[in-house]
Amino acid sequence: MKEEKIRQVTVISGKGGTGKSSIIAALASNLQEKIILADADVDAADLYLIFEPEKTVSFDFEGLKKATIDLDLCTECGICLETCRFDSISEDFIVNPTKCEGCAACYHMCPVSAIEMLDNISGQYYISDTRIGKMIHARLYPGEESSGLLVAEVRKVAKQTAEEQGRKLVLIDGSPGIGCPVVSSLVGADLALVVTEPTLSGYHDLDRILQLLKIFKIPGYIIINQFDINEDISQKIEKEFEETFPIIEKIPYNPVFVKAMIEKKSVLEIDSEDKEVQEIQNMLIKLSKFVLERTKLDN
Repeated sequence: MKEEKIRQVTVISGKGGTGKSSIIAALASNLQEKIILADADVDAADLYLIFEPEKTVSFDFEGLKKATIDLDLCTECGICLETCRFDSISEDFIVNPTKCEGCAACYHMCPVSAIEMLDNISGQYYISDTRIGKMIHARLYPGEESSGLLVAEVRKVAKQTAEEQGRKLVLIDGSPGIGCPVVSSLVGADLALVVTEPTLSGYHDLDRILQLLKIFKIPGYIIINQFDINEDISQKIEKEFEETFPIIEKIPYNPVFVKAMIEKKSVLEIDSEDKEVQEIQNMLIKLSKFVLERTKLDN
């Protein structure tokens, strides 16, 4: 019998502040028995604020190696100074590890093999317990590179954890923008939910992220959050992108999102008699069902 593939759904946004993490937190709360949650924002993660993970396993992440110069072997020929494009080597032939990008150009150009590339711990990634189950997340140390590689490790561990736990879906919270960590969070995804807001910057950044989805040929679906703060731009988003990337939900502005974050809860965990809040909660439950339908996990 053929083993069923583990599905991967990435929630992304072209910019920060669109409510992406609030929406994925609600999805995770509703789908907790079916998913492993992965936070792929390794530079400025915030899902931990909602789910307060307790780390059970920690891993060191080795990023790009850093150069070091053996001054006993160095002849001070200056070739490394001319080679380094990042000015990470001083006139005393000391490497500044903060500036070193790990490209190894100096290592290859040194005529006396006085330069060595050393392993460098750039961050950590974790398997944690939360009230909704396992969460895989990470922290890239300040000033370090290789965020895309760290995201790849997070996704790999999340998939392994899903296999061990018998879960069929990895729900990935991608970082804002279109850079390396976003690309890494999208590779291999079965579909992407794109959260945007009706502002000029939201519109332009949505356009960029949708171009990225086209390149990767990943089905994308748009969620317009706070659609009623500027209905002209919301209509423009629908007109420009609906044909290729369907708008599957338009969520109105409501302070419940801020309230939930302050209380370290998802929106679905807020108990409210307010009709609009209940409507928003029903929208988020509907989104959960949509994810299951599109990943064929709704049975």
